[in-house]
Amino acid sequence: MSKGQGALRYALLGLLAGSPGTGYALKKRFAIELASSWHAETSQIYPELARLVEDGLITEVSRGARGSRTYSITDAGLDEVVRWLKESEPNRASRNEALMRLFFFFLLDDEESAELFRRETAYHRQALAEYEAWKVRLAKSNVYTERFNQIVLDWGIRYEQAFIGWLEWAEAEAKRARKGRSLSRTTGAGTRRAASG
Repeated sequence: MSKGQGALRYALLGLLAGSPGTGYALKKRFAIELASSWHAETSQIYPELARLVEDGLITEVSRGARGSRTYSITDAGLDEVVRWLKESEPNRASRNEALMRLFFFFLLDDEESAELFRRETAYHRQALAEYEAWKVRLAKSNVYTERFNQIVLDWGIRYEQAFIGWLEWAEAEAKRARKGRSLSRTTGAGTRRAASG
């Protein structure tokens, strides 16, 4: 089992510890409640639910329209997710392809760079709007577990706000760096080759 699969397993147990749900409902909760911390596809969720049932950590409590199944956590499942929280260390390694791409923006001119900064900023503004809308919804809830959703959601809001501010700063810095060198992609590459030769 990969670390990613293990995290998905415990994320599903944690969600079901809050309340029973169908696979579809759990996918929606991933997309909204856990959006700032974890992503899971439908093709990952359903097989993992089947494994959790097989392992006795969740149980099917009802079936609905079109064969939908509602799952609930078992005592063994609750013990397992609490053990995971208390006894294991999280995997703190992270990958951010968007950030990695920004590292290579020296290969672009101002116009090309500006377009990609615009697209990246638009993405994060949309994410921020979705988090803020969800925050309004959670503020109206008196459900105990959703107070913890608000705490994690606040991290997502702060992250998006900070990233948007950083993108604005980074675009201005990239322009200054490019202007200072006055190099196109072709002359810049040639200069580097000449310097190393």
